[in-house]
Amino acid sequence: MSVAIGLTRPLAVRTLPVGDPGDLVAALPTAAPSAWIRRGEGLVGWGEAARTEVPPGPGRFAWAREWLSSVLADTDLADTGRAGMGPPGGKADDAWPPGVGPVAFGSFTFDPDRPGSVLVVPKVVLARRGGRAWLTTIGDPPELEESPPVEPGGISYGDGSLTAPEWEHAVARAVHAIRSGRLEKTVLARDLMAVAENPIDARPLLSRLADRYPDCYTFSVAGLLGATPELLVRRVGSEIESLVLAGTTARGDGAADDVARGAALIASAKDRHEHDCAVSSVREALAPLCADLNVPDEPELLALANVQHLATFVTGKLADGASVLDVVAAMHPTAAVGGTPTATALDVIRELEGMDRAGYAGPVGWIDSRGDGEWGIALRCGIIEGNKARLFAGCGIMGDSDPAAELAEAQAKLRVMRYALEG
Repeated sequence: MSVAIGLTRPLAVRTLPVGDPGDLVAALPTAAPSAWIRRGEGLVGWGEAARTEVPPGPGRFAWAREWLSSVLADTDLADTGRAGMGPPGGKADDAWPPGVGPVAFGSFTFDPDRPGSVLVVPKVVLARRGGRAWLTTIGDPPELEESPPVEPGGISYGDGSLTAPEWEHAVARAVHAIRSGRLEKTVLARDLMAVAENPIDARPLLSRLADRYPDCYTFSVAGLLGATPELLVRRVGSEIESLVLAGTTARGDGAADDVARGAALIASAKDRHEHDCAVSSVREALAPLCADLNVPDEPELLALANVQHLATFVTGKLADGASVLDVVAAMHPTAAVGGTPTATALDVIRELEGMDRAGYAGPVGWIDSRGDGEWGIALRCGIIEGNKARLFAGCGIMGDSDPAAELAEAQAKLRVMRYALEG
């Protein structure tokens, strides 16, 4: 059942330009915020003007778009106090930055048949983009008792759904399924349980992630928190962008080792095939929606603080003005987090992982009242509840995958959230 709280129509929205707010995370007054930050820009929010749990099922994105239309579209962009938010010398609505006005943050479960997808419209959103900053409020500002950030304290870890040897066995079974011709690729995820000394305040974690991984999208939505390198889609008007990542190696011990590892990744037949599968799935999903679509023939190397990825940057122009959620619906799940062919890969995941992924590897991001927004794939993340955190990482499994090597890759990816917790 869906739940909507704090909702009034029409929304009493006001957006005003503000001076440079500095560190967006540092501005958060509460321990359970909404956030989407990259290279110091993005949006943070607190309080709840409206919230809904999206019913599971194949029509969940359409349901979410309808709900959002009923909530966000009630506000006229021209009548909410946005003095100074238009372009220099102009007042066109379409020139306002994405994220001006009411915004919904969202997280969708990886499996469409599982509950847990949620949309949240904060009462307050503080944003910065392209040298401009603004503050949006809905209704009366929430009465919050501001609290200083609290560190988690000591952390203890335990196995999640599978032990390390059990997960390696699952990888071996997936490799056997691929070699037998059942499928080309699947993606297997691991979870790790963490228990903190104190209730986990999202703010110190977000600060560490944003500082250490500035090229990733640091996010927080309804307890799902992380720093994903993978942009599923960005929509600004009719223009869309997507960053496809598949194929991974650890960073080197020094500059020479780093270059050698990157060159080996580029030359790896296994990783190149894995990446080609992911790019093909994105191309097939976007082609029906786009009047123009540009997909580079060769991937690039994307070097992050802990790993290097094969990366392909895809751009396009929508043919019919679809919202960013329509594009998300067409793209999820990509081969980068599901596999090829999709239906068979999802069956293998359900058979071998032994767990519910919840929001891990599902779409996470934000959307504004014009259908613009940014959505990533929830990777390098965890689900926070009280003093407990469930951490996730996944690996693309191919016919020549080595279980021990895949376990090492998963452990390297889990270090992102372990660092966020431990500092």
